[in-house]
Amino acid sequence: MKELPTSIRGRVQYLAARDDGAAVYHASQAGGDAADHDGQYEWHEVDIHNARDQDLSLDREGFALARHDSAVNDFEDDSQLADIYDSEAKALIMSLTGARRVEVFDHTRRAASDRLRRSKVMREPSAVIHNDYTQWSAEKRLLELMPDEAERLLAGRFAIINIWRSISGYVETDPLAFCDSKSLAEGDLVEVTRQSNERIGQIQMAHFNPAHRWAYFPRMAMDEVALIKTYDSARDGRTRFTIHTAFTDPMSAADAPPRQSIETRCFVFF
Repeated sequence: MKELPTSIRGRVQYLAARDDGAAVYHASQAGGDAADHDGQYEWHEVDIHNARDQDLSLDREGFALARHDSAVNDFEDDSQLADIYDSEAKALIMSLTGARRVEVFDHTRRAASDRLRRSKVMREPSAVIHNDYTQWSAEKRLLELMPDEAERLLAGRFAIINIWRSISGYVETDPLAFCDSKSLAEGDLVEVTRQSNERIGQIQMAHFNPAHRWAYFPRMAMDEVALIKTYDSARDGRTRFTIHTAFTDPMSAADAPPRQSIETRCFVFF
């Protein structure tokens, strides 16, 4: 295997500081056209460090890498996700966080190829810096999906954690970059409406700050997962939100196979 870089320079897309509040994140439909978001955006070239050897914590940086073997042999098979992967995902997060309960509520498959996206009914990698939830939208999602228990569950600490993995070989194109949440400053995150055919929600986007520290896990294999904490109700100093984005890896070969991945979103209760 070729030697992995210690860092690379990559371009990432921020919400422009001059944006007038008109930004709207339009969620794409699986198998359809890529999303086109309202608002003003700007590209910045940043250092993106290889974080494979770093001591990372979901409660500190907001993201981490873990080894995870799965019994699933076809991540495009919904029945295998329900019968096998959901239980695996729950067990993984409980073992890593000490949570007392985990509930899987969404799987999203993505492909970095228009042909694959349409033929396999997937979505495109999201190439604008974002975090999946605000406090409002996280609580709203819990109320929508677990209405009979939501009031009781909201009285305690709960989080949303994403599990992200390759479903076809190594990730050689369009990997994920993660911003160390300790490098975020007040005012960097902006609440933005998220629109889809099914519902209205909210995500966070970010304004550029040269203090942001970006990282990635080069050449992720199918037996590895990236974990991303996208919401935490705790207000005790631990990380609550983690911005991230797909980006074009300048080290990728011109003929590298397009990334295919799945992200699994989980409610995590403590």
